[in-house]
This record gives sequence, C-alpha cells and structure tokens, in this order.
Amino acid sequence: MKKIEIIIFLILVSWGAIFRLLPHPWNFTPIGAIALFSGFYFRKKYVILAPIFSMFFSDIFLGFYNLKLMIPVYGSFILVCLIGILIRKKKSLKTILAGSLSASILFFLITNFAVWQFTNWYPKNLSGLIQCFVLALPFFRNTLFGNLFYTGILFSAYELAFSLNMYLKKKLQEKVVSIKFTAIKP
Repeated sequence: MKKIEIIIFLILVSWGAIFRLLPHPWNFTPIGAIALFSGFYFRKKYVILAPIFSMFFSDIFLGFYNLKLMIPVYGSFILVCLIGILIRKKKSLKTILAGSLSASILFFLITNFAVWQFTNWYPKNLSGLIQCFVLALPFFRNTLFGNLFYTGILFSAYELAFSLNMYLKKKLQEKVVSIKFTAIKP
C-alpha cells in the first residue's frame, strides 16, 4: 500500500469503528459505505480489510455475538466490496448511487435471512420468513439512509480532496515554471 492509501485505510477503519460505538439509529453506520468505497478505490488485495477491521475492532467493544449471524453480516460487507469493484469501471453518480442501493438491499436480504434461519425468533416456514423481513423494514430504512448518507460523504470528500490536490499541483507547477523562466531572463 502507498502511504496515502495507508492513511485513508486507517481513517476509514477508525471512522467506521468509532461511528458504530457512538449512539446512532440501528444500522445507520458508515460500514456499508466504507465497503463500497474500499471496493471502488483500493487495490483488490486490500479491498475487504477496511470494513472488516472496522467491524472487528468495534465488535471487541460491542461484544461478539452468534457466529452463525456474524458470518452473514461480515460476508455481506465483503460482497458490498465486490459491488464497489464492479462499479469502478463506470465511475458516475448514477453507478455509485446504484451501488449504495444494491449494498443496502443485499445486506437486508442476507442478514435477515440468516436471522430467520439461525434463530428461534420466527417459524421456519414461508410465513415466518415474510414476518422476519417485514419486521426488519425499519432497519432496512436506516441501512439505506445510512449507506446513501455516508457514501455521499465518503465519495464526495475523496473526489474533492483529489481535485483539490490536482489543482494545487498544477498551480505549483505553473509557479515553478514561472520562477524558472524569470530566472533565465537576462
């Protein structure tokens, strides 16, 4: 990893873990956005690390839970990273919004299916599965709004910083060229 990638990685891991520890509406966290961002911007071998480390470090303080439920949660975020990889080829507001929406739906379907499958909270039939998904709709709303909100912040901040960096480099190069030409004049 390059130095700047390491800094961004550490910021993302810290940000994700801290925001999970702070009071917030259920499922309104930046983890989905971090996973999408990681898939979009990081090199493939580092893609899954930021969301997984954010989850793991915050789970140390929040408490680990049923492994049969943790695996689908963590796995959902790994799949969201893959969505980020898929949409990176067509970088646009539309694809990023679609990726964020897809991430929310994917997380909702996988994690709630796991809750239905691996807990005794719902009958193990179609009615129980439907009940599980219906009762989880408020969590889905929070996941969706959280993903859209934090994806907007992350991608916008990164693009703004990148554009500002490019602008400053260009201005600095112009200044250096100007200084060189001034120094050459008799």
